[in-house]
Order: sequence, then C-alpha cells, then structure tokens
Amino acid sequence: MRPEQQRAVKKTQEYFAQFKKDNPGKAPRFLWNAKMRFGKTFTSYEFAKAQGYQRVLVLTFKPAVENSWREDLESHKDFEGWQFISRETTQNGGLDYEHADKSRPIVCFGSFQDYLGKNEAGDIKAQNEWVHEINWDLVIFDEYYFGAWRDSARELFEQEDKCEQNDNMNSVAQLIDESFEQGDTDFLPITTGAYLFLSGTSFRAIVNGEFIEEQIFNWTYSDEQRAKERWKPAQGKNPYESLPRMVLMTYQMPDQIREIASGGEFDEFDLNEFFAAKGDGDQAEFKHPSEVQKWLDLLRGGFAETTVDELKMGAKKPPMPYSDKPVEEHPDAQFWSCPRSRPAMRWRTCSGSGRTCSTTTTR
Repeated sequence: MRPEQQRAVKKTQEYFAQFKKDNPGKAPRFLWNAKMRFGKTFTSYEFAKAQGYQRVLVLTFKPAVENSWREDLESHKDFEGWQFISRETTQNGGLDYEHADKSRPIVCFGSFQDYLGKNEAGDIKAQNEWVHEINWDLVIFDEYYFGAWRDSARELFEQEDKCEQNDNMNSVAQLIDESFEQGDTDFLPITTGAYLFLSGTSFRAIVNGEFIEEQIFNWTYSDEQRAKERWKPAQGKNPYESLPRMVLMTYQMPDQIREIASGGEFDEFDLNEFFAAKGDGDQAEFKHPSEVQKWLDLLRGGFAETTVDELKMGAKKPPMPYSDKPVEEHPDAQFWSCPRSRPAMRWRTCSGSGRTCSTTTTR
C-alpha cells in the first residue's frame, strides 16, 4: 500500500476501536473522502483483511463498478483465497453463497435496488433472503453521494422493470437519505458490525455534518501531487510516478449568465437547470439557448459584458480555455460530459457550429 492508503486504514482502525469501546453494541461509520486514483477498492480490501473480517458486503447504486471490485480481489496476491459473489457471477454459472467455502473470506457485491428492494407483496426478494440472514462484519457503501442517491437510483430503475422498481426506488432512496442525515442506520434490513463509506465527492455529507472530522479520511489531487514531488529517491521507487499532473481550472460564471438558473431555498445556481433541454434526437434543444451560447462565448473570451473588466485586469486576467494561447495549445483531446442525454444531443448541434470543438458524452 502507498503511505496514504496505510494512513487511511490505520485511522479507520483506530476510530472503529475507540467507537466500539465507547459505544458497545453500536456499529461505527467512517468516510473515505478520496479522489479517483486513491485506490478505494484495493484499500478497502486491505482494511477488511487487517481487521480480520470474513464477511464483507459492498452496496452501490452504480452496478457498473462491479468489475473493479472483482478484479482487485481476484488479481492481487494479498487476497488469495478470498471469494467474490454477485448476481452476475451467480447467473453466469459462477460462485454463489450456498456453495462458497464458509471458512474463507467472502465479499458480496450488489446494488441497493436489488438487495434492499422488495417484491410486490412488500417482502424481501426470495433470491436475496440469504443477504439479510447474515451478520456482516463490514458493509461498504461505494460511490456514496449524500442527497444524490435518489437521482442515481432513478436512472438505474428506469433501465429495469419499471412496474416492479418505481416504488422500491422511491422508498429505498428516500429512507437512505433521511436516515443517514439523522445518523441512523437501524433502518437497514441488513445487520453489520461496521460501515465504511467511499466517495470522491462527499461535499454535502461533510457540510451537513453527517460525519465529524474524526470519522473522515481525506485525500485530494493536491495531496497526491504534493506526495509525488516530496518523494525521496532513498525511499525507493516513487509510487506516484505514474500518476500524471492534473491542472484543475475553475471559472466564476458572470451574474448575467447564471441568474437564469438560480433559485430555490438558498438561491443556488442549478447546473441541471442551466443545461436543461427538451425534445429528443435532432429535435432536442436547450431550454435556455441564449445563456448557454453566452457561456460558450465566455469560454472563447468573446462575452462582451466582461470585456471592460478584462481590460482593467490586464495581465491578471484569468486564462480562458479557448482564447488564451498557452492554455489552448495544451489539450490534445477534450472530454465533455453532459448530465443527461437530451443536453448531449443538443450539444452536438451547438458545438458543431465551428465555435468550439468538443466530444460529448452522457452519464
């Protein structure tokens, strides 16, 4: 493990031990607020191994990450003899819990909507009863986004059997949001000795005080690059050498553009509202086309309303990605992500005008 991974494991171990000493009979909760490339999957397994856990349940609203969890377990020598179980592996003729070697560690991977969902009678799905009968040593919540699970669940449920899933999605997601906000985990129909939350964007959970400082391990891109620069040759091969430097640039959107999508209880800017679109395919169009175009103009340094301010700033003017020569020359490839399919479809039309060059995707 890299040094920061070792620190994450140690801090979590120390917190769990102290919590159980102070709160006998209760399950501790800990958050790893770590960006991509930290190695949350691998480090979670190392933590489970260090704790001597034999039964680990991984729950997520994003089943697509299953391959990462399976490959990290099956490909690393540290976890030789460990067993991985999921609905996909079972359906494909692989290992299921009934035939697993109970004397060896078992990792079960599944989605919230599957394992916590109910059948039409409101009961636990028959094929998942075994999950609820086990007292898990550790439950890991992967891709934990406070307050945003309901949207993630909705997208996944829409891809499955709607007549069975809609009610499950709403009840499960709402219960998760409300219960964790209040620090309550008793609502889960699954028993465990501890909870580990993994996320790279847990801003709301931290801001809302869902986890206190002692319950959080943080690791940012800045931490990574700082560790890379400070690594001494005497320490051996630099484990951060293969992690490229990332330049993150943020821009404040002018009030003339952002006000169209501001509102709500806290008068906050809503990115989804700003890029909202209607229609499908070639008929898709932005709800606020003028503001989106102004935003594109801003990126190109062609937004007239900011010209005077930029002249006043002179050399201190912030570099824009499509107008500042040094910045413009660097990107060999561009990846643009739109939150929904309709904005992405419209984006192709908008960006195909010759004003910007972009690759669009949806998530």
